[in-house]
Amino acid sequence: MKAADTASPSPRRRSLLFLARFFALLVVFYAVVAWNPVNDAAVVPFTAGIARVSAAVLNAFGEEVSVAGTEIHSDKFAVQIENGCNGIEAALLFGSAVLAFPAPWRRRLLGLVAGFAAIQALNLVRVVSLFWIGAHRPALFSSSHTVLWQSAVVLASVLLFLLWAARFAKDDEPDTRHGA
Repeated sequence: MKAADTASPSPRRRSLLFLARFFALLVVFYAVVAWNPVNDAAVVPFTAGIARVSAAVLNAFGEEVSVAGTEIHSDKFAVQIENGCNGIEAALLFGSAVLAFPAPWRRRLLGLVAGFAAIQALNLVRVVSLFWIGAHRPALFSSSHTVLWQSAVVLASVLLFLLWAARFAKDDEPDTRHGA
């Protein structure tokens, strides 16, 4: 005979609660970053920073680029980094999942910081490679931008969450629930 654990919701209920929290957080976060005062004060300067860092990497590789706001340009090619191409949407997707997941808050915070850094590192590779493709293989730019890299960044954010949830979100305390 198993003791009933009424304090712990069923796996189905936990999954539904996670999904409800995830979608609610996603809507709130997207609304916040889409709000013009936040976009102008935080998102645009952040995106301009991505352009500057990307340009520094491109210059280190001999591309001879310059930056104007969120645009990177050279004699061969120019690209404007827009919302959706700055890694913020992928980070919001990841962050919503981490915050919605039932894990200790310290682990959530560590997951948010590490995940954001990983997503931004991948996005830096994305921006640099897309500029290089645009400058040297322009016929491949559109498909690389819309098919390859957009999918890769979103998939990476999902995989990062799954890795975090499977390995790092677990509580250090042993499971004391009764039953299976």
